[in-house]
Formats: sequence, structure tokens, C-alpha cells
Amino acid sequence: MALIVQKFGGTSVGSIERIGQVADKVQRFREAGHEVVVVVSAMSGETNRLIELARQVMPQPDPRELDAILSTGEQVTIGLLSMALLQRGVPAVSFTGSQVRILTDSAHTKARILEIDEARLRAELAAGRVVVVAGFQGVDAQGNITTLGRGGSDTTGVALAAALKADECQIYTDVDGVYTTDPRVVPRARRLERITFEEMLEMASLGSKVLQIRSVEFAGKYNVPLRVLHSFKEGPGTLITLDDQESAMEQPIISGIAFNRDEAKLTIRGVPDMPGVAFRLLGPISAANIEVDMIVQNVSHDRTTDFTFTVHRNEYDKALAVLTQTAADLGAGEVLGDTQIAKVSIVGVGMRSHAGVASRMFEALARENINIQMISTSEIKVSVVIEEKYLELAVRVLHSAFELDAPIRMDE
Repeated sequence: MALIVQKFGGTSVGSIERIGQVADKVQRFREAGHEVVVVVSAMSGETNRLIELARQVMPQPDPRELDAILSTGEQVTIGLLSMALLQRGVPAVSFTGSQVRILTDSAHTKARILEIDEARLRAELAAGRVVVVAGFQGVDAQGNITTLGRGGSDTTGVALAAALKADECQIYTDVDGVYTTDPRVVPRARRLERITFEEMLEMASLGSKVLQIRSVEFAGKYNVPLRVLHSFKEGPGTLITLDDQESAMEQPIISGIAFNRDEAKLTIRGVPDMPGVAFRLLGPISAANIEVDMIVQNVSHDRTTDFTFTVHRNEYDKALAVLTQTAADLGAGEVLGDTQIAKVSIVGVGMRSHAGVASRMFEALARENINIQMISTSEIKVSVVIEEKYLELAVRVLHSAFELDAPIRMDE
């Protein structure tokens, strides 16, 4: 008998019929003798509907009240799934994040999990029940409902698996595993049998939508065996695990191509080149709770600097307003923005032992006359910013250049 945490996303519970199918799957695991904790998202489209309702009342919704609204989506799902299990004769009980006591900080709409009191979950499991938990939400020290941001149900699932020391955390979604890139962009993309936590963390941070980045961080930190599976198709999925010597010997140079369309670029020109200028520019951005991704700084001959960085496109207007004020405070030149960019990245632990990977990437893009605007590197990835209109071409070109195309696509 194993303790398994299963997480089902919005499309997996998008209708009553699908909730019934999820209940059937959970029932099979239960009948096989396993203890099961199920984490669910809101039904597909529900979170967007709730956000739209909030914006009709308040164009920039109050974060605390928005969290109170958004948390209701998952509460509907846990109740429906629990009833579906009870209807099948499977003992089940539902809990919200606050009932479990998933304690978070107070950063509304972007909260981070601080600790989980798993005692109540263990008691229910010991009583023979399937426990159905609302993903994406928690509670802060003052008792306020908080949410974890988009994709936060993945984080809830992995965090519960870590707290319970589960044998496996299974993430069920509308794809049957992690692919070398998005098959909708490259039809010959391959499903990976396994990928390291490190690679998956890079893929998630660089735009891969399969898993939310904080869920991978949790899994890697606590060594939670993580498997990505299709909700309604049988198959082995993709195992995300620690990098070991045996798998490293078979590791290709590049495991995947990640990309992100949700990028925006900001440039401030003519900033006095002095110690601490980077902090004076990015400090106010950080204080506004805006995450900065890539950064490039160029120093001119006249002792001024041009400073460029990227942010999520949803935060572009907010970042532009902050940077414009900062430019005025510093006596800098103009502030420029661009929302028509995208980021493309190659990822692979094999890069550590192979030279010339970046140049191979740049050459492949140059052959297609794709201009590179910014470059960022780490031990296992190279990212570039390009014009958004060239994104899909760039992904296809790089997928072929690094020989990631599958010779034959077969049902597995």
C-alpha cells in the first residue's frame, strides 16, 4: 500500500462528466489498497470568470477581496468530487486550504506556503477516507484567505506530498507527459521518459506550462517523486527525479525547448553610471512586487548607462509607470517599452559537458535571419529574447538543430 497525492487540473474537472471520470480513477487506486489525497483546481474557465466578475465591480480588484472570491472556485470542485466519490461508495471528505491549515505569507494573489499541518489529513486517511483538498489556496497568520497564483494547485499537491512524505505525487493534466517542446508548435516533439528536477525547474521558469515553477522547487527540495500523467489516457507519463549517474550518462545535450510569449521589455536610457544605479532602478520595481527576468546593462562613453530588463507582460503597465517615475527622480533620459517580444530557451544538463552549445543555437537562428535582442545563460540553459512574430519559427529551427525531432510519432 502506498500513499499517493493526485492533483487534477481545471480541464480534468471541467464538467460533471469529467469529475465522474476522476472519481472513477481515484476509486481504482483506492480499491488497489492505496491511501489517496486528491488536490483539485477550479473547473476550467471558472477562475477567469471570477476575475472578470471582480473587475466589473472594481477595475483593479483589492487583492485581499480578490483572494476571497477566487478561492470559491476550488471549493465547488472539492464538494462535487467528494460527492461523486461518496456516490460510488468511496468514503471521502473535502477540505479547503484553511481547514487543512496550509499556512502562507500574506502576499495576496501570490502567496507562498510556509508550513502545513498534516495532522488532520493523517487522521482522515487513518479512518479510511479519501481526502479531497482545494488547491491554489491557503490562509495567513491573521486568518485571511490567500491564493498562490496561477498554477498554484500544482504547488499545493507537491507541498502536501512533501508534508505527508507521500510515495508519489501524480500531476494529472491534459497532456501525457513532458515533451521536448510544445507539440502544438512542433508536431514531432517527443515525450520524455524522465527529466531531472533541475531541467524541469528551468523549463517551468522559462515558459513551459506543464508544471508551475514553485511545485518543481518543492519537489526538488524535498525529493518528492513527481510524475506527469494524462487525466484520461493510460500511460507511464514523465518521471521527474534527481539527476543520478546512470541517467546522466544517457542524457542528451539538450532535453527541451521552452518558450514564453508573456514577456515585455523596458529600457531606460541615459542613466548616470554610478555605484548602486542597478538598485536605484530595480529597487522600486521590486517594491511594487514586480518580478524581473532578464537584465542587460550597457555603459556608454559619456559615463551614462542604458538599462534594459524584461517583466511579465501583465505587469508591463505597472512597471512602466514605476520606471518613468524613477527616470524622473534620477534625471535619466527616455523610457522605452516593447510588448511584442518573446523568450526562447534551450535546456539540458548535458550542456555542462559539451562546449559550443550557445554558438550552435545562435547559428541556427542566424540562418533564419532571426535577430537576438537579449541573451541570458546558466549552466544548463541559454535564453534569448526575439521578436514575437518569429517565435514559432525559432522553436522549430532549434528543435531540429539539436536533433530533438522524433523519427516516428507512435501511440504509447
